[in-house]
Amino acid sequence: MLAINGISSHIHLFFGFRPTQSLSGLMQDVKEYSSKWINQRKLIRGRFSWQEGYGAFSYNKSEVPTIINYVRNQQEHHKKVSFIEEYKEILQEFGIEYDERYIFKAVE
Repeated sequence: MLAINGISSHIHLFFGFRPTQSLSGLMQDVKEYSSKWINQRKLIRGRFSWQEGYGAFSYNKSEVPTIINYVRNQQEHHKKVSFIEEYKEILQEFGIEYDERYIFKAVE
């Protein structure tokens, strides 16, 4: 784990990853174990669950300090731009086509 941070609507995990590892398996474990941890400790009213899906992006080693700084400053960053707006910008920056029906939903 290189950096972890988030706000009420989402979390960023920035980590080193080997090509032989399964990203979907890792995300399944992260969501499963963190949901159990949150619910066992009753950290929120009601039952906590993650939205379906996740976004994953890779970066050059030279970008590591910049991305760590970005992850650490989520609270300030999202005062300027919403998570969903930013997510769509990242998808466009990476040239990823998407269908609006499958974009994360705003947290209510």
